[in-house]
Formats: sequence, structure tokens, C-alpha cells
Amino acid sequence: MDLSLASSSNSHFSRIQTSTFSPRFHKPLPFFTNFTYKPKTYSRKSLITGYYPIRAQSLNQNNTPSDDDDDGFVLEDVPHLTNYLPDLPTYPNPLESSQAYAIVKNTFVSPEDVLAYQIVVQKGSPRGVHFRRAGPREKVYFKPEEVRACIVTCGGLCPGINTVIREIVCGLNIMYGVNNILGIEGGYRGFYSRNTMELSPKIVNDIHKRGGTILQTSRGGQDTNKIVDNIQDRGINQVYIIGGDGTQKGAAAIYKEVEKRRLHVAVAGIPKTIDNDIAVIDKSFGFDTAVEEAQRAINAAHVEVESVENGVGIVKLMGRYSGFIAMFATLASRDVDCCLIPESPFYLEGQGGLFEFVQQRLKENGHVVIVLAEGAGQDYLSGSVNAPEEKDASGNRLLLDIGLWLTQKIKDHFTTVKGMSVNLKYIDPTYMIRAVPSNASDNIYCTLLAQSAIHGAMAGYTGFTVGPVNSRHAYIPIGRVTEATNVVKLTDRMWARLLASTNQPTFLNKHE
Repeated sequence: MDLSLASSSNSHFSRIQTSTFSPRFHKPLPFFTNFTYKPKTYSRKSLITGYYPIRAQSLNQNNTPSDDDDDGFVLEDVPHLTNYLPDLPTYPNPLESSQAYAIVKNTFVSPEDVLAYQIVVQKGSPRGVHFRRAGPREKVYFKPEEVRACIVTCGGLCPGINTVIREIVCGLNIMYGVNNILGIEGGYRGFYSRNTMELSPKIVNDIHKRGGTILQTSRGGQDTNKIVDNIQDRGINQVYIIGGDGTQKGAAAIYKEVEKRRLHVAVAGIPKTIDNDIAVIDKSFGFDTAVEEAQRAINAAHVEVESVENGVGIVKLMGRYSGFIAMFATLASRDVDCCLIPESPFYLEGQGGLFEFVQQRLKENGHVVIVLAEGAGQDYLSGSVNAPEEKDASGNRLLLDIGLWLTQKIKDHFTTVKGMSVNLKYIDPTYMIRAVPSNASDNIYCTLLAQSAIHGAMAGYTGFTVGPVNSRHAYIPIGRVTEATNVVKLTDRMWARLLASTNQPTFLNKHE
């Protein structure tokens, strides 16, 4: 098979093109490999092992893709240890002799399996972007007895972190026979400034019943060189990193340094954010639990305002840049009159403003419940308060308290301007929601995330993150999930469903 590699420094992709094709494919397909860092040239040996299956389009005489062959297939692949260690030996996957997998028809995922990013397509449209399907491979690149794995948790708390820790430990031990697993305490800084703890199935047996993280966490403080030095000194060869956007960017930097030093170390990320603002994946773990827990606060606010005259209940939920928790909690509750999120600007005074809407609901129902995400109205708020902009250790802008500000604005307007007496009830359950253990749905999801990460690392993939894409788990380049923030699209049907449910104003004119 004649292979040639064409790369461009101006593209995120390197394309492999061939003139011959496997008879399994009726049509040749274009194949792209996504690299976060510098494009690499791969040996023919690494291409035929199954980690880079030939998905190519034939070329015409001008060395451009033929129109009749190009159906727009794109594979955004993840790095593999053989990219820079081409002579790594492989070993049979221990799952071959696993009692649990003995009855599974297809124990191993085919190297040809990919998942489509866009599931809704039209006839004749390009096939589009795909990601490599997660799951166990027939061959692994680590001997179980030689694996020394570590787990680290970074960033804010989120329901389900302990479940992910537990399932990584139990999955490595039970499925692959790995006995040497370390927990890095205190986030990234823990690699070089804190102690580690030995982890075993017995130690983590019931930690999923607790909130928080048994490994403790921190924000910022990453020194990539020190971290990789520590990984080398401790003989660690699998690193599992649980954290949000900034943490995943740190994981990408760690992978880059590991690759630079040509270390036999797999780096796997498990994306974490309670706000559900990670791009590409269907949703983040802990989100279902957060929405469920938010119902308690909304219900409490509804009970309070129903029990008094002119009751106004305000519930502030998490959502720095994305209003998913507020939106889903509102849709689930059916007791909310108005939902305010960062993606949708609003105004207070004048026709169609919030004050007018609140007055109308008080007149109709005698009470009103408002749910707002913490990032809503920040531009409005900062303009009126004129407070200096500050950032936390992770570089995130510290938000002003929109809940207290809006509570005072509504109180001042109705008592001073309208001469009405209102009973205001303000509830902020933020830290209560973050600190609870994950519910049944998230526990199952965390198990799948952990096991997918394990299978990927054992199969030699590195510099990747895991998550569901159209309900199937995939290996995704880290840069893909950190390049943009997932936000509520005001032009999508989900937001329209919320507006129809609450019958609140859009605060936008038709042009906007």
C-alpha cells in the first residue's frame, strides 16, 4: 500500500491519502487526524496497527479529491503512544479471560468504529466530523503488573467526583489487574507539594456516597515541568485528570511535556463541570444531580411566596457563563415564572421589562418565582455598581452577586416607585448543590466515563478526554473540548420550550 502524508501548518488536521482501498469500503473516505500540537509524521507500521485506519479519498490527476469520492468524512483523532514510541510492544487484553466479559458478544471495540458528531443530516450532505469510539481494545500497551497509575482532581466541587475516583480504581484493579494506584492530594500542586495516598478497591469502596473529593482539590498553581518531573520520579505511567476547562488545558500541557520527553505515559482527562458548559459532549457529570437538587430550592421558594401576599421568590443557581442548570431546573419545576441566564440579556424598567412582568404576575397569581443563573446580568450589574474586576486562582472573573442586587432592585422599585408592599424571599443553594453526592443517573454516567478512560489509556491513547457524543462514549482531542464554551442557544427549541412554559418576556425585539 502506497502511503503519503500531507500536512499543513495552517490546519488542525493532517490528511492521509491513498490510492488503494480495503474492499470493506464501497467508497473511499477522507481521513483527518487532529493534533493539538505540531503535526507528526507517522510510520507505515503505526498506520496499519488499527489506530489510524485508512479512511481516504482518491485523487484525480491534479492531486485534488475526486468529487464523486468525497463524501465529507472527517475523523478528529487523538494521539497514541506509538506516535512517538513506534516500537512499543503490545500485550493481550486481560479482558479476554474476564468472567464478566465472557458472555459479551463483542468484547472489544473495532478500531474502525467512530461516532458522528452531528446526528441529524440531510440526504446528500457531508458525513462531517467523527470521533473515535471509546471502549476496550484487543491489544494493550501496558503490562498490568507494570502499571503505576495516579488520579488527581482539580477545580471546583461537583457531584460525582468521588464516584469517578472509585470507578477508576476499581476498573483498573478488577478489569485489568492493576494494583499500584496513587491519589494525588490537593490538585495539580499536589504533584510536588503534597503527599499522595495509596488507593485500592477497599479504600474507595463507599466514597461514592459522599460529596466532594477524598483527594481534595485546588485551583491554579500548575507548574507543568515540576508535575512531569514528579511523574518520572514516582514511575507513574498512567495519569487520570478530573477537572473542568482550565484543568483539561493543564492536562494538554502535561501530555505535551510527556511527549517531548518521549515518556511511556498515558494522559487521560475526565471533563468535570457542574454548569454543563463543556463543548462537544452531550452533558457533564453532576449536571443531573444539580438540576434535581435545584428543585428543592425552587420548591421552597414557591411554598414561601404562596404563603404570603405579594410574595416574590428569587433563587440563584450556578451558571457562570452557561445557563443550563437554571434552564433545565425551570423546565423541570413548572413553578417558575421567569428564568434569567447569562446568554439572554434582560432589562428592568419600561415596557416589556422585568418590573412590568413581575407586577403583572403578582396581579394575576399573587406571587412570582424567579430563577437566575449566577452569571446573568453581570454587564448590567457591573455598570451600576462600578466594582473593580477581580479573578480567582484559575483566572475566572469573580462575579458580582446578581441575586442580592436584583432582590434589592425589586424591593426598591415596588416599595418606592409603585407604593406596593412585597414579601421578598431570596434563596442561594449554590454550595449545597455542589456538595451533595451524585444521584443514580450520574453514578452510572461516572462509571462509564471512568471505564472509558481506563480502556483508552491501556490501549495506548493519550492526550485525550472522554465523554458521550450522541449517547455513545468517544475519545476526544483535549483541544476540542477547551476551544469553546457550551452555552444555551437562544435560537434553539429548548429555550423556546422554556419561554412557552413560563410565558415570560424574551427581553429581545425581533431584530435581536
